Amino acid sequence: MADETTDGALLELKLVGDIAGSFRVARYQRGYRWGKLEVERLLNDIWESKGEPYSLQPVVVKRDGEYVWELVDGQQRLTTLYLIFVYMQRAGLKNVGPQYSITYDTRAKSRDYLQELDPLLADSNIDFFHLHAAYACIQAWFEQKGPTPIKRQEVADDVFRYLCKSVRVIWYEAPKGLDSTTLFTRLNVGRIPLTDAELFKALLLSRSRGGTGVTDRTHEIAAQWDSIERDLQHPDVWAFVADDAASDSPTRITLLLDTLAGGPRGRARPRFHTFDILREKVEQSTSEAVWNQVVQLHALVLGWYENRDHYHKIGYLVAVGQRFSDLVALATGKAKSEFGAILDGRIRETLDLTPSGVTALSYESDAQRCARLLLLMNVETVRRMKDSAERYSFRIHRSQAWSLEHVHAQHAERLTKAEQWKEWLRLHRDALADLPSIDDAHRAELLRRIDGVGDKLDRQVFQVLARDVAAAFTLADTSAAAAAHSMHSVSNLALLASGHNSALSNAVFEVKRRRILELDRQGAYIPVCTRQVFLKYYTDANAQQVHFWSTQDREAYLAAILSSDGGVGVYLKPEVPVS
Repeated sequence: MADETTDGALLELKLVGDIAGSFRVARYQRGYRWGKLEVERLLNDIWESKGEPYSLQPVVVKRDGEYVWELVDGQQRLTTLYLIFVYMQRAGLKNVGPQYSITYDTRAKSRDYLQELDPLLADSNIDFFHLHAAYACIQAWFEQKGPTPIKRQEVADDVFRYLCKSVRVIWYEAPKGLDSTTLFTRLNVGRIPLTDAELFKALLLSRSRGGTGVTDRTHEIAAQWDSIERDLQHPDVWAFVADDAASDSPTRITLLLDTLAGGPRGRARPRFHTFDILREKVEQSTSEAVWNQVVQLHALVLGWYENRDHYHKIGYLVAVGQRFSDLVALATGKAKSEFGAILDGRIRETLDLTPSGVTALSYESDAQRCARLLLLMNVETVRRMKDSAERYSFRIHRSQAWSLEHVHAQHAERLTKAEQWKEWLRLHRDALADLPSIDDAHRAELLRRIDGVGDKLDRQVFQVLARDVAAAFTLADTSAAAAAHSMHSVSNLALLASGHNSALSNAVFEVKRRRILELDRQGAYIPVCTRQVFLKYYTDANAQQVHFWSTQDREAYLAAILSSDGGVGVYLKPEVPVS
């Protein structure tokens, strides 16, 4: 919600029994439409609270007069609570009914029907029908809970006590200048409910207004809030700290508030949990003390962002599933150097590999661990560029899907469609024409076979031709070293954004090298280590063969990964001695 919906708003917890006055339902709202499911859910929530403090969802109002309110949101809930009070009074279970009334701008008779609830008139009007059906549901619920008059009285006594002593609504008084129709549309038609952040902001500002001898801090806090939100809206700041639970949050400060509140995560987190916990903190201390914690957490995030080592290590950990709140807990009370060592340990835990474990990794059985290892390799390579302002872009990393690409693919069996076969042959024909290491006669024969396929291309013809073409781009090597580097080992894998066609994914090194260079010239984001692989960065200059991915290239690449000076070696666990 935009700032004007919270600046100037008032927020408090109001016991249901304390709700009083006249509520007006404006013409932009439909009538009462709750059914059996919603009515019973509300009754059960009240009953199961067992007298413990319990907050119902927000009731959003705007002041029309001293005791008159425009009911912007919460009509269904407030009407049902009204009917509960009416039932207990009409059934002789309580002497008093509701302390408030509800009127309707376009349905004047509904107010009278709320008081009468005549079953003979229930079918004369769609609003009457739903109101009477809800009343009947309430009656049935009380009779089910209390099958005898004495039991029913006990149930009513408990429900009435809960409503008056422990069950509250989150009472949100919107600013007078805010357009009611716009707010209603946002909350209902758009199905965008009030958030914990908005509710906490309203509470914070309402508690910060000045009084006798007290400085009004509302403008100062509102400005700080907006400043924090702007900082977290910076895409690079947000991308390195926003875990999966927070990544899509429309209000970025929610990450900080949820962290301060703690508690269950994901679907297990109760609605308005953050608001409830922070409200309790405010009541136990002061709004200023709680707000200072938010400000300090914001400063911590910016401090991490400005620290090159912390930025890369935390960004990696968040990218592989670590929670921001857990990292905050690790940092609490720690000096920078101590926290850095803790981050190293956490990275080592997430990687969970020894040097021999890295060598044994396979695309076929360990794809996720291969991807995690190569991500860390890319992050570490950028982090160690001490004289460079370049940072690993977690923003780009988060915005794209990534795949493990075979640096050199010797086989094309995964291609199953004629269009894929033709594209594979086209790509390899272009590279074959410029390959200097092949005999001219052999090149001419392969080009003739590719050009002569025409409409006769089927699976068998393609596989035989693809095998012969791939062989021209593959250096024969029967050494023991070559045997240690299978096609699916990490020494033949690199990270690349998904979306490239399948023919390229199954292409040989030279074809991919050309494509990588083309993408790089076009300004596409190529992870630094992927670029370095295809530029033969890791291979000694005197051993380079530009058009092939040889055993020497693979060994040099693997050695770079395992290195403690530029690779991920410092994050590998020591080998377990063989007894």
